[in-house]
Amino acid sequence: MEKAILFDLDGTLTDSGEGIINSVIPALEHFGLPVPSREELRVFVGPPLHDSFRRFGVPADRTDEAIQVYRTRYIPIGIFENAPYPGIETLLQTLRAAGHRLYVATSKPEPMAVQVLERFHLAQYFHRICGATLDTSRSTKEAVIAYLLEENGRADNMVMVGDTKFDVIGAKAHGIPTIGVSWGYGTVGELKAAGAAAIADTPEEVPVLVDRL
Repeated sequence: MEKAILFDLDGTLTDSGEGIINSVIPALEHFGLPVPSREELRVFVGPPLHDSFRRFGVPADRTDEAIQVYRTRYIPIGIFENAPYPGIETLLQTLRAAGHRLYVATSKPEPMAVQVLERFHLAQYFHRICGATLDTSRSTKEAVIAYLLEENGRADNMVMVGDTKFDVIGAKAHGIPTIGVSWGYGTVGELKAAGAAAIADTPEEVPVLVDRL
């Protein structure tokens, strides 16, 4: 049965952690804050930046400033410190060949998401790429999915594919089940705790799980 499949981007389609973490560090240094280990900074991949910067000590009323500093490095450099996970393009080809409609629902600003997917020649597989706004008026996964549904309509058979609990929670708010993926920046434990309907350990497992939901 044809389904509408919504993909997260960072940590699901591409491994963007290096560029994000490398751009977070100067933003934290800008505020004189301690810079945690790169392993601890992995949590910046996925959630809205405002939330993550607050978590690491940036005052709530200065998170816009932190994002501006972050983007001075991320936009020209960090966005390209990134690569698709092995097997992702074959996965997208397989799903398209099976008649499914593919979408992107990401908390990354939409223009940046389009730029990344076009650079890696993946944009061609998606019916629509939906992301956050640069002014953060639309930033959470729940808000991005709401926008996607408004723009494209709701299908009876929708599935989210993502690597963090934020994907699961955002999709669940709209009654959409999520296939969690274990190769990204979340953990299998948090995906299951958030209510993921299934877990894929490799891109090759995703089409099988899609058919079961």
